[in-house]
Amino acid sequence: MEYASRGPLAAARDSVSDALWVTYRWMTLGLATTGIVALGVAHSPELVESLLRNRILFYGLLFAQIGLVFAFSSMATRVSTAAAALMFFAYAGLTGVTFSTLFLVYTASSIAATFFVTAGAFAGLSVFGMATKRDLSAVGRFGLFALIGVILASLVNMFLRSSGLDWLITVVGVLLFAALTAYDTQRLKELFQSRGSAANLPLVGALTLYLDFINMFLFLLRILGDRRRD
Repeated sequence: MEYASRGPLAAARDSVSDALWVTYRWMTLGLATTGIVALGVAHSPELVESLLRNRILFYGLLFAQIGLVFAFSSMATRVSTAAAALMFFAYAGLTGVTFSTLFLVYTASSIAATFFVTAGAFAGLSVFGMATKRDLSAVGRFGLFALIGVILASLVNMFLRSSGLDWLITVVGVLLFAALTAYDTQRLKELFQSRGSAANLPLVGALTLYLDFINMFLFLLRILGDRRRD
């Protein structure tokens, strides 16, 4: 009787673990796609230079990324896994194209070092989000307002060009996406407990965690990255 009563709970835990594993696998493949594309484009200085010179193309790519995120968010649970994966990897690839310009600003070694620092922090925060019994929903609510604040402050600083405000935005950005990583991990765990891994939910979760990772990486790069001198 005891085995029978514990069986469904063990099965549920296994189901959540499997769904989380699939989610992190998709996210890792997305990050790998971004890295490979970024390195490939960066190996062609002429291509990167032309990308920067052609503002219409560069901003077109940025708007295409935003469009893909909205399209994926609205359609991922209603289309086939292949179609959802195609949108996810298309976004990751486009992000890699725009990320290639980072190699003109920062040294390759500092980009790599920052990536591994981000990966370590992300792993620790994800474990915390999965293991903690504390409800992190307040973090998610606060995070939304903090994100809006960071975006507005960044827009204002485009005109002010204040180094102090830029530093504050960077620190807040790191803390914000660190907190969101733990919150989103807990939210995904609860989502898988209630709905399982149906309707491409692991891919939806993968994009959420991918965005947390990428944004934390970008803010950390502003702190840890060594700028090129040539």
